[in-house]
Amino acid sequence: MALKRNRWLVGGVLVVALGALLALSLLPIIGSIGDTPVTSNSSASQPTNEEARAELESRAKGYELVLEREPDNQTALRGLLETRIQLGDMEGVLAPLEKLAELNPDVSDYRILLGQTRQRLGDLEGAAQAYREVLDKTPGNMNALQGLVVLLLQQERPQAAIGLLQDTLKLTEADDSSNQIDKISVQLLLGQVYVEEARYEEALDLYDQAIAAAGQDFRPVLAKALVLKEMGQPEEAQALFDQALAMAPDRFQDQIEQLAAGGSEPADTLEAPAPEADSSGAAAGNE
Repeated sequence: MALKRNRWLVGGVLVVALGALLALSLLPIIGSIGDTPVTSNSSASQPTNEEARAELESRAKGYELVLEREPDNQTALRGLLETRIQLGDMEGVLAPLEKLAELNPDVSDYRILLGQTRQRLGDLEGAAQAYREVLDKTPGNMNALQGLVVLLLQQERPQAAIGLLQDTLKLTEADDSSNQIDKISVQLLLGQVYVEEARYEEALDLYDQAIAAAGQDFRPVLAKALVLKEMGQPEEAQALFDQALAMAPDRFQDQIEQLAAGGSEPADTLEAPAPEADSSGAAAGNE
């Protein structure tokens, strides 16, 4: 669905909820996928001149020739993937990405990228399948969880998103350390879905629980401040913004101040603090 007036929550604070970011060496490509329009002929992602485009097409052809002889050559697959992204060929991204995901079943990042790409191309069922395949193995993978939640919101299925997150929280109560679920991040994500549905009191209650359990983690304090501000309680919100500023690492200070001052777009770049021990299951190589 078209996200509501609380788009800053999905576009920004959802990112704050993550316990870790993708650590795969494909990370520079993720931004390209996110910025590339669905249509493959958009000038936004294409080279600035025909010569540069011809060079990229020649490079892609070279990788394709290698793959005809060695279909499992991952260097060529990654090269073809990156080149097609630079060409703005989103549909062309799918084949090498699917192959990389197949060859690396224990590396969740490839499948998450696959879900993101399918989602950009409008294949919501395929995207959901990719995210769920990751979550079936690692229910605490926050990148896959966030991707599926946003997808469900786009499909106007908020109750399905809430149910998914509530079920994930129940797993944190089980005596099973193998789940590696960051409970605070899941609570934040669920709280933000509540806010999207104007269920503010439920969101605030969840944030209070997270604050009580989070120690020096500034994220639930910031999330509660944003909700109180949205509800028209600026004084209460400002007190929490000040508290979040006191708790947050220096690299987040400017962004928090911008949010407190009224800006919403800076939240889109506010990343999660790197945890001392990655418990989200999102980084490559931790599965």
